[in-house]
Amino acid sequence: MTVTVRLFAVARQRAGAPEVLVELPDPATVADLKRAVAGQHPALAPLLPGMMVAVSAEYAGEDRRIGPDDEVALIPPVSGG
Repeated sequence: MTVTVRLFAVARQRAGAPEVLVELPDPATVADLKRAVAGQHPALAPLLPGMMVAVSAEYAGEDRRIGPDDEVALIPPVSGG
């Protein structure tokens, strides 16, 4: 299945786009998503260990399943001052 992954902050800058398409097996988990993003979009790979994943507007753990209609986002750590 093809999933659209929304990107924010430094992830968006590294990818050069607000979102990327990722090919995943069906069914897939967040862990599968991270592996696929790292393989299909190498510029994002170094960021993945520190990023949160949201599936359908909820933060998701590694074992959360992803369906073809889910909205998926990669959210980098936020810092500010």
